[in-house]
Amino acid sequence: MKQRFLKFTAAAALAAGMALAQTGPAPAQPAQPGPARQHAMRRGMFRQRMMQALNLTDSQKQQAKSIFQQTRQTAKPIADQLKQNRESLAAAIKANNTDQIQSLSAQQGNLRGQLVAARAEGMAKFYSILTPDQRAKSDQMHERIRQRMQQRQQQKG
Repeated sequence: MKQRFLKFTAAAALAAGMALAQTGPAPAQPAQPGPARQHAMRRGMFRQRMMQALNLTDSQKQQAKSIFQQTRQTAKPIADQLKQNRESLAAAIKANNTDQIQSLSAQQGNLRGQLVAARAEGMAKFYSILTPDQRAKSDQMHERIRQRMQQRQQQKG
């Protein structure tokens, strides 16, 4: 009787082990994007909503796609340089290299300025393809966003 019980227990343990082995690993939590990626995603979603709200023609959509693609190509090398600069700056901070910190900080400001300028030029090109009515609607949308941002700043402070 004791031997039958041991066989039954062993068989049950084996079956349980096989069942557990067949289930896949627990689903991993999706990686949360960093702040820079979140900002880029919000910017992209805003651009998409704006293009939809402006009711662009097919021609305007194609022009916009080309403009934004060209802007990304212009901004990519600058963004890559900026990333390298941030990594170098982090290393300079850890090494307490004040001369390098000053130099890299100034360079970072310059690169950020170039990135803002590249994106602003792209938006200016996009704005130029809009009709007067679309421009008015775009201006209204930007004003609402500016007001919301201002309200959030007031709530924080």
